Amino acid sequence: MPRGFSTLMSAQFLSALADNAILIVAIALLEARAAPLWMTPFLKVVFIVSFVAFAFVVGALADSMPKARVMLITNGIKAMGCMLLLAGVHPLLAYGVIGLGAAAYSPAKYGLLTELLPPARLVTANAWLEGLTIASVILGTVVGGLLVSAEFAALVDEPQARTADALAAAGLAVLGLYLAAAVVNGFIPDPGRRYTVPRARPRELAQAFRHALASLLADPAGRVSLLVTTLLWGVGATLQFVVIDWGRERLALPLDRAAMLPGVVAVGVALGAVLAARWVRLERAFSILPVGLALGLLVIAILPFKSLTLVAVLLFINGVAAGYFVVPMNAMLQHRGYVLVNAGQAIAVQNFCENLSVMVMVGAYAALRGVDAPLLLIVVALGAFMSLAMSAIQAHHHQEPPRPVRVPLRREP
Repeated sequence: MPRGFSTLMSAQFLSALADNAILIVAIALLEARAAPLWMTPFLKVVFIVSFVAFAFVVGALADSMPKARVMLITNGIKAMGCMLLLAGVHPLLAYGVIGLGAAAYSPAKYGLLTELLPPARLVTANAWLEGLTIASVILGTVVGGLLVSAEFAALVDEPQARTADALAAAGLAVLGLYLAAAVVNGFIPDPGRRYTVPRARPRELAQAFRHALASLLADPAGRVSLLVTTLLWGVGATLQFVVIDWGRERLALPLDRAAMLPGVVAVGVALGAVLAARWVRLERAFSILPVGLALGLLVIAILPFKSLTLVAVLLFINGVAAGYFVVPMNAMLQHRGYVLVNAGQAIAVQNFCENLSVMVMVGAYAALRGVDAPLLLIVVALGAFMSLAMSAIQAHHHQEPPRPVRVPLRREP
């Protein structure tokens, strides 16, 4: 890998580690406020609303200056959101500020990946990126669980977990992770790629964004990969909260233990990503579409079991299938976006579609929790929706198969 790739991976790992740890701390803060059940999944909605609302801006921002500088600035916005949480601002508002930073961080991160590497290496690079991101999810949820545990509270001389001082100490620990990520960001090299960015007016930015979206949807390979990743992000984000609630309600686990169940899925995703990097070439990415059909069935498969071990095994298998599936789809979408439009703009389109899906699906889950819908019924509905949607995408793929994708060894000018 070229110089700068490992630095980018390190910065992404630390920033994503903090994102996942602060989510668990925010959940604990909501519980300390005796907030209603719907507010827990709604944290995800306020986090990603900026990905949708500012998609037409963040892509142009990522292309307007060296992307490492954008990552440094936006990581500072995340740290600001963490400080608001420490200052006693409502967790929904503070976590929304962290989401604003993440929305601008993402196009720069993925755009830099396409600038550093040739298309033929994007599957391998995405496997590394997904693997480290998943590792940050695993460690982030574990770290978050430890920070809200009674054991951590005892370290700050509190008799019980989730008191004000203990949670403040937890927030400070996460703030340290954001600051460490900012330091690493400063060492990412500039590949020297510059883009023509429209004038910073809402109308011009919106027009450029619509052009990028239309270009990806008009391209057969771009359209199918965008549909798949959009679906997977929505289902995956919802599953994160479903798994935590399942662990707490069906397996009688406390929050700090239930928070580790998404980490089991994440371990599987990391393994699936490694397998995809080894076995799937970019030009053969669409050959693995049938794997997506199994994902919904694997979600439903946890229903009969109350054994923590069996549920963990099924969640791990689900993660392997998801990782094996999503990495080639992400790589294909990035490659087509890089060829058709600017790198940052293409990632902004991807983030818009994927996070709009997350908003809708997690919002629906929050609404169902708000009306006390049975968790069992929600799991069945989620799994069935995943399988049916993937069947529809695969049928569309067969009706209008994407043209063969030429993957050059070097980036196209």
